[in-house]
Amino acid sequence: MEQESVCSSHHQTHWIQIQDELKKRVMTEDDFSWELQPSSSCSIDGETKEVLKYIGGVDISYLKEDPSFACAILVVLEFGSFNLVYHDFVVSKLLVPYVPGFLAFREVPVLLKLIEKMKSDAHPFYPQLLMVDGNGLLHPRGFGLACHLGVLADLPTIGVGKNLHHVEGLNHTEVRKNLEASNEESTFLTGNSGRTLGVAVRSSGASKPIFVSVGHRISLTTALEIVKMTCKYRVPEPIRQADIRSREYLRQHAFVPSSP
Repeated sequence: MEQESVCSSHHQTHWIQIQDELKKRVMTEDDFSWELQPSSSCSIDGETKEVLKYIGGVDISYLKEDPSFACAILVVLEFGSFNLVYHDFVVSKLLVPYVPGFLAFREVPVLLKLIEKMKSDAHPFYPQLLMVDGNGLLHPRGFGLACHLGVLADLPTIGVGKNLHHVEGLNHTEVRKNLEASNEESTFLTGNSGRTLGVAVRSSGASKPIFVSVGHRISLTTALEIVKMTCKYRVPEPIRQADIRSREYLRQHAFVPSSP
């Protein structure tokens, strides 16, 4: 047991170093060539800007009988219509255990594999934006799953969490009460440092908020706008579709995992 503890401590020290290095590459401003709506504006070279058309969503579902087995899925929806234009999945055994604050080291490798496979195939529906079921900057170390995946995939990425970490004095129960009392649809989340780390959103009349934060290459203002435009229910449709399909696939094929 003592040896396992030392090993775990060693891994966490190494993981922190990796997070600190990757964190330097996070971009918290809009860094993309597309726009949300068609406009008459032109780029410098005279060509009309492309419009956001394909949004990716990723999620991982775990087998109840053995949480080390998981189904990771990437879906791509057409922005506006929410039509599914692409999906791919992999069922594998995850060897890295879950450690609070370091979820990315368990989930990013398999999610990144799905994204890289689509990119290497030069697929026409490759996402212009990625939505992740997990936090971005709204994380105890300021570098959650959405940041980690966004940096490595080099895609504009939005983190959407269902739960709020205790970060810089922020409290889930308190935030939810304040949101309900204000009768507002959203409220920005400012930590003890004075930095705005994310925003709590009650989408489509849902009683429970979701917590939106920057992952990479997008501003919080734009991230919030896109989340509101993609929520038919509580969570944005790309993430909801990924969640539904990963759980359904796992129910049907739980014991025939593919290679990790």
